[in-house]
Amino acid sequence: MPARRRRAGLGMLAASTAIVLSACAASPSAAPLAPASPDSDPAALFALPPEGRVDYQLGGASPPATGVTLVVRDATEPPAPGVASICYVNGFQSQPGELEAWLAEAPEAVLRDAAGGPVIDPGWPDEALLDPRTPEARTAIVDRLGPLIDACAAAGFVAVEFDNLDSYTRSDGALSADDALALAALLVDRAHAAGLAAGQKNALELGPRGRDEAGFDFAVLEECDRWRECALAAEVYGDQVINIEYTDDLRGTWAEVCARGEVPALTVLRDRMLAPPSSPDHVLAHC
Repeated sequence: MPARRRRAGLGMLAASTAIVLSACAASPSAAPLAPASPDSDPAALFALPPEGRVDYQLGGASPPATGVTLVVRDATEPPAPGVASICYVNGFQSQPGELEAWLAEAPEAVLRDAAGGPVIDPGWPDEALLDPRTPEARTAIVDRLGPLIDACAAAGFVAVEFDNLDSYTRSDGALSADDALALAALLVDRAHAAGLAAGQKNALELGPRGRDEAGFDFAVLEECDRWRECALAAEVYGDQVINIEYTDDLRGTWAEVCARGEVPALTVLRDRMLAPPSSPDHVLAHC
């Protein structure tokens, strides 16, 4: 199954952390969260509301529409004032513009091809796959992403979603699901230690392993109706599922999608580029 994720291209990791922290300082509505102790019960962290409306704003932050009760934003943006917000972090690949920093600061964390060059995601040519095969590399990855996770908590986000768990499927066999889950478990632990719930992004082919082995608290899916995965998502995560369907690849009309009654309650219809309301391409709809 092809990768179906949609993300905005974003700047350097250090700049991302600085932006989140400065947004926290500037906004009294985004009070810092006290970090949880490492042995705190993840069940006591944020849980997705069983009802409400979600918006997926990775294409740019904007004031939540009327009725929206949950927002997903990139780590470079502040949380939405007065609305529970989830922080997006690319956990398994370099962000656009960050590869040179990864190579300089954590070269062991970048997956290499036979010629020694970084392995590039074919669908996202400005991103390189990270290499979680050894404990040393996994530690290096978490050490570089940890400050960004902590910044999300300090800014007032209630949870984090880690993208590209499924990058092992684009590694030409170099990486395995076991490698990805080993890194995922460390990222989830870091999020929990910061007081954040942690979300699995796509990769439902793993079944319950993301929940049981990595410790993910909820799932963020793209097009579970289009790919007939909503029932599997419910089997693994119950009502702790966010789902985004896209206007350019619906299974029928939006009315038909809603009428099937299979999509999670927290499902949103968005334009493929997740454009803000100022764009003529912007689409936002709920069942």
